[in-house]
Amino acid sequence: METGLPDVAGSSLAMGPHLLGPAYGPAPTDYPVGMATSTWTVTGMTCAHCVKAVTEEVSAIEGVAAVEVDLATGAVTVTGDPDPSREQMAAAVDEAGYALV
Repeated sequence: METGLPDVAGSSLAMGPHLLGPAYGPAPTDYPVGMATSTWTVTGMTCAHCVKAVTEEVSAIEGVAAVEVDLATGAVTVTGDPDPSREQMAAAVDEAGYALV
C-alpha cells in the first residue's frame, strides 16, 4: 500500500482489544526462527513524524530486523537478533527526541 510518506513503503492498522493506531512493517511471523521480539513503551509521540523518527533511530541499532510503532499506545515492538539492550533502545529513542519508559 502506497502511503505518500517518504521512506515509508507501507503501513497497517494495529488493532486488538485495546490497540488502535498505525503500525509499520511486516508482521513478526515473517521473520526467521531465532529472532527475538520485545516491546517497549515510548512517551511523547503525537504524530506520524514522531513514529517515523523513532522507527528510523531504532532501526539503526545493529541486528534490528523490524520496528513496529503504535502511536496510540506508545508501544514500540522490535524484532532482531540479538534483541537490543535497554541502553541501546534508550539511546535511540532519545536521539529521536522522545523518552523510553
